Amino acid sequence: DSASNGFSFKGIKDYLDCYRSGKLTPSQVAKNIVAVLEDCDKSTPPLRAIVQWDQEQIMLMAEASTARYRNKCALSCLDGIPVCLKEEFKVVPYHHRVGTVYLGTEPETEDATVAKKLREAGAIIIGVSNMHELGTGTTGCNPNRYHKIPRNPYKSNHFTGGSSSGSAAAVAAGLCPVAIGTDGGGSVRIPASFCGVVGLKGTFGRISSHGCLPLSFSTVSVGPICTSVADAAIVYSIIAEPDPLCPYGLKQPKVTLSGMCAPDLKGLKLGVDWAFFKACDAEVLSTCEKAVEHLQSLGASVVEVSLPEMEEVRVAHAVCILSEMRDFLQPDFNKHFQEMNLETRATLALASQFTAMDYITANRQRTRTMTFLQEIFSTVDCILTPGVACTAPRIFESDLLTGSSDLAFTVRSMRFMQLGNFTGIPGIVVPIGYSTSGLPISFQIMAKWWDEAVVLRIGLKLEEFRSQTKKPAVYYDIL
Repeated sequence: DSASNGFSFKGIKDYLDCYRSGKLTPSQVAKNIVAVLEDCDKSTPPLRAIVQWDQEQIMLMAEASTARYRNKCALSCLDGIPVCLKEEFKVVPYHHRVGTVYLGTEPETEDATVAKKLREAGAIIIGVSNMHELGTGTTGCNPNRYHKIPRNPYKSNHFTGGSSSGSAAAVAAGLCPVAIGTDGGGSVRIPASFCGVVGLKGTFGRISSHGCLPLSFSTVSVGPICTSVADAAIVYSIIAEPDPLCPYGLKQPKVTLSGMCAPDLKGLKLGVDWAFFKACDAEVLSTCEKAVEHLQSLGASVVEVSLPEMEEVRVAHAVCILSEMRDFLQPDFNKHFQEMNLETRATLALASQFTAMDYITANRQRTRTMTFLQEIFSTVDCILTPGVACTAPRIFESDLLTGSSDLAFTVRSMRFMQLGNFTGIPGIVVPIGYSTSGLPISFQIMAKWWDEAVVLRIGLKLEEFRSQTKKPAVYYDIL
């Protein structure tokens, strides 16, 4: 529970307070959401956060939740909470398009594991959210006819970041306090950073990816995007557990949030590789340096660490994720090449230049890097970096028609992201301030495998650093 002065995003607790006090029912909230979904796509420019939704489905889930509150038998603290899932997940009865115009020709008849878990918890799924076509980029720019460009709620002429673009935009614009994304190269953390919300990438395999298009089998983790760290912890604790249909996480240790609400950070060692940390815009750097001081003031000690071979990590991660995507999308590349966005074609064409040798060498690098990290995590509890090295880039007129391909930007936006995807360690981004032009700046905490509890603990304290939360230019107060 946080005391707020001025604007604060509506989170899970605000919804629960309304339901428990009887001030609003989930059905009334659902009606508000339907009205807002109609409105936000008529606005100029349209928000394009949610790309498929169904009034009847939303109302059915809401009415069931309303009845449960009436009978005092709510299923979980997500009962009646509006959520959306990235279009990369199968969600009944929507089309599983994954950001394309050619996939998902028929409505889905089976939910992805995460969608199923959210339903079982009583959440109201308000629809599926926009995404970068096939998850191949970090801007969220998707000019095709089903998707269009989602807008950053803080500045509508700026990108949301990708590839979980609509998920971050939906949360920042108030459409729902919880969204689910996937992260193979920063795809949860980049849009969360650009849209000024919290994004958690779980340890590889921690949250089931069953029912999610398996674009890259060794780099992608699933995670929630929320308005606060506490909400991210709630959602994580409900959706994270072994799934017999997803082999990667079968041997995971039990999910725990132990120590998350400790009053301070005494006894924690925070690792910083300053040379790596400083590779970002000046505005981002000065805000992030102050955030490190804030964590220190709460009793944590900052330890200088050296993250070796980060340039090799960058290249090896790119080789792994692109080779795996290219392999999985081979039939699409042959059959649907003309229906793909120009940027997707270019990315997949580039990926086809990698050899088996490249892929094997990249995976040897992965083993090396995981060994380095094991040593580093024997001396520190986490690694701190800025979230993204820059703020959200501008949208140009041509992007709306033909899309956007800017490799230099892609490389910069992923700089602090790739280590987590390449080695599978968990990471969270927390908004900590704004640039002079009013765009969000965020900070990242990464920890050893399965230790989400410590990133959530530090994240909670990091939230106290930001003096005020600025209201997004596009914000709907559903309550």
